[in-house]
Amino acid sequence: MSRKADGGAVQGRSKPHHGYYVLAILAAGYALNSLDRSILSLLLEPIRHQFHLGDTQLGLLNGLAFAAFYSTLAIPVATLADRWHRRNVVVLSAVVWTLMTAYCGLAGSFAALLVARMGVGTGEAGAGPASHALLAGYFPPGRRAMALGLFALGAPLGTMLAGGVGGWGIDHLGWRGTMLLAAAPGLLLIPLLLATVAEPPRPQMEKLAAAPPLRLALWSLWSQPAFRHLCIACGLHSAAMYGAQGFNPAYLTRTHGWSGAEVGELVTATGLTGLAGVFLGGVLSDRLGGRRGDPRWSLWVPGLAALAVIPVQLLGYLGAGAPMAAAFVLASLLNLMFFGPAYATAQTLAAPRTRAVAAAAILFSKSMVGMGFGPLLIGAASDLLAPVAGTQSLRLGLLLAPLFNLWAAVHFFRAARHVQHAGPAQAPHGTPDPRVT
Repeated sequence: MSRKADGGAVQGRSKPHHGYYVLAILAAGYALNSLDRSILSLLLEPIRHQFHLGDTQLGLLNGLAFAAFYSTLAIPVATLADRWHRRNVVVLSAVVWTLMTAYCGLAGSFAALLVARMGVGTGEAGAGPASHALLAGYFPPGRRAMALGLFALGAPLGTMLAGGVGGWGIDHLGWRGTMLLAAAPGLLLIPLLLATVAEPPRPQMEKLAAAPPLRLALWSLWSQPAFRHLCIACGLHSAAMYGAQGFNPAYLTRTHGWSGAEVGELVTATGLTGLAGVFLGGVLSDRLGGRRGDPRWSLWVPGLAALAVIPVQLLGYLGAGAPMAAAFVLASLLNLMFFGPAYATAQTLAAPRTRAVAAAAILFSKSMVGMGFGPLLIGAASDLLAPVAGTQSLRLGLLLAPLFNLWAAVHFFRAARHVQHAGPAQAPHGTPDPRVT
């Protein structure tokens, strides 16, 4: 489809409801890549036994192997999205992550599975930033936190799907069959994206503003203290979130003797409350910020949520029975409140031609620091403590999560100090607006 045809297609259907249709399709795609990414955590115990692995290796497999490619490739792919068809970048990403998820189920060794996870990360690298840039073209600034919050619902929805598919699959298909089942829906998403989602026409101002080189785009963002602290906060908060998510199923199975079905039910429940958390974070930041004309609420809301989840996580890892399960469910709600507000703030701080790069920079912090090193550090702590703590070593390793959240909250609040007034944060060529210090 040509650029002209693309633009005409969108203009011909540029009714308000079409933007929400595109939002629904992109959120469904996000749910599928979240499913393919997160289902591995439910399969770690059978994988550990088959390949005779330690917790550090599991943390590498479930974290850094995926995140290193997911986070680093997101930035150059986002640069491509800022210059080319954003829809087509999403389609190509879906093709790669679907095929590599299927390959995970066929891997015959730990090394092959590690390579397959790198491939999944490579495929998913471009989907998020390109989707954010697409949605920024469909929704005005006043509705972007809501739109990106709804898009982010795909993450907990994917977790819910992983809980259902993984919990059932472990008992009926084995870990290999479960991975192949998780890959299958991507084969439906790809033609749907091609047939029904068009590239939105870029605003005239955006057409006239040439996309800056990647180095300058990143510098224009990183030179803003608000953006720097936001990146650090997202990385630390994600280290707590992904580290816990990655090892919670193994913890429940190993320490409390839960079955695969029981773990799957709890993961599905945490996905449901995660949906509520993502939606609540976007709505609260939009309403509180809009009512008071103060965009700092988009940073205060996730900062307060990061503080609130600390005692909940302590209850989850130091308790047992129903209180422990309830703590995991509530922690999911609080952990995911940062998605919409953080990405909306990044879009506000970015110039029109650096929006995908801004989303990729947040994704890099969230994924490389959070998803990459969160599970790895918790797994390494568990292995380090095993000689003295025995079966309780994973519980102690997971107590790193509340510490990461405390550190993250500090940076969310520091980022808010540098966002002073509502309004666009960047001039078209990346010149910082004087209202954002």
